[in-house]
Amino acid sequence: MKIYFAGAIRGGREDADLYFQLIDHLQHYGEVLTEHVGSPELSGKGETTQSDSDIYNRDLDWLQSADVMVAEVSTPSLGVGYELGIAEKLNFPILCLYRPAPGKRLSAMISGNEKFNCQSYQSFAEAKKHINNFLKKEQEE
Repeated sequence: MKIYFAGAIRGGREDADLYFQLIDHLQHYGEVLTEHVGSPELSGKGETTQSDSDIYNRDLDWLQSADVMVAEVSTPSLGVGYELGIAEKLNFPILCLYRPAPGKRLSAMISGNEKFNCQSYQSFAEAKKHINNFLKKEQEE
């Protein structure tokens, strides 16, 4: 199974350690095409060794070759939102994970989309449970 993981890069790297843990867990189910999203070496400036055009084309190729998408959407990100829109049009299963926080609400464009399986969580263990349920179901189909 090819998994496209999406998480904020230029939108903020506060969750980089969490992304690393989620990606590590996802690798038990298949190939994570975007494992660099969890790299502690990646800053809020994003990748600096490639042009924006090269990154866009590479990521679009990965997205088009994926079987499923898992997106951590707690940190708002234009890039993640764009990737979610493309994934929706590609019509493959999408899991959106988010942590509720006081004074913050998940975008209605995410939570209101019936094609997205949106799951809230508070701990890594809870996020893993949602991933396991989602990917086991996809493996069965």
